Amino acid sequence: MNYNVEKVNYGASKPQRTDAPSLNLELNPLMFEPVLDFLACPDPQGTHRMAYWSWGEKSASHVVFCVHGLTRQGRDFDLLAQALVASAKAAGLPAIRVICPDVVGRGKSDWLQDPMGYQFAQYAADMAVLLQNLNSEQTIERLDWVGTSMGGVIGMLMAAQKLPVPVHHLVLNDIGPPVSWKSILNMKTYVGEVGKFQTVQDAANAMWEISKSFGPHTAEEWLALSQNMVRRLEDGTYCLHYDPQLRLPIRAVTEEQAMAGEAALWQVYDLIQCPTLLLRGAESELLSAASALEMTQRGARAQVITLPGVGHAPTLTHEDQIDIVLQFLGLHA
Repeated sequence: MNYNVEKVNYGASKPQRTDAPSLNLELNPLMFEPVLDFLACPDPQGTHRMAYWSWGEKSASHVVFCVHGLTRQGRDFDLLAQALVASAKAAGLPAIRVICPDVVGRGKSDWLQDPMGYQFAQYAADMAVLLQNLNSEQTIERLDWVGTSMGGVIGMLMAAQKLPVPVHHLVLNDIGPPVSWKSILNMKTYVGEVGKFQTVQDAANAMWEISKSFGPHTAEEWLALSQNMVRRLEDGTYCLHYDPQLRLPIRAVTEEQAMAGEAALWQVYDLIQCPTLLLRGAESELLSAASALEMTQRGARAQVITLPGVGHAPTLTHEDQIDIVLQFLGLHA
């Protein structure tokens, strides 16, 4: 992929793979910064470490998981996480802890030895291990889930299970059982193209070229979303902060497999009983209006809110989008 880096108007144990990045751990103890932690999770080749970012009080019994999209990472939710913690306090409600994982292969998490293991079964298994670990440290009395795109699919898989700590409220951000084949074909063109950039700003500009469907952002907002999306290489340049081998399982998907996956996800969705909010970008090419309507009529019978001027997927960084999530979770004063 040829990236345009011109000025843009924004409307575990160490990885064993030799091409995996080394981890540079920088824990920030400041009150309004997240704490970075790691957890060992099993996989068919052994174990990998999953990174997760924690906001709020570790002793909180109300936990909200915020899980990112396909090639993103947990710091996407910085603004939402801060709003969740602050809103609970302002409303005089029990304290909230927000957990924002870097799904394996992304951000600070390890890369899998076998890239074909980048599958939803592995992601959901990792989240179950994380949930069990958190619950053993501090009993969780309420678990909510906010999932953007891929993170929403993981959320559906978790909400459909009979977990020791069931999902109480589920927010699906522009995702449902059906994913258009056109969107999958689009993923095949860009996933794995991690690029090489002279500056973080160059990387931000390049990411904007494939992310305009996120909706309007100021240059400052987009840079803030982009700075955790890159890692610095030994020569001082930058690339996107995920395993380029993520492309392998995506490029292997056939249209027939995608249809079978959709049918299976509808079965999962039909098992969900918790209150569910579906946020849909009005211009989304991934989730159609017809699919969103069907999601109101079966299974979880989601409440749907359509966001104008946005495609796939809303970033949940703007006040109006954050307020919708806060209201659904009952966190407004």
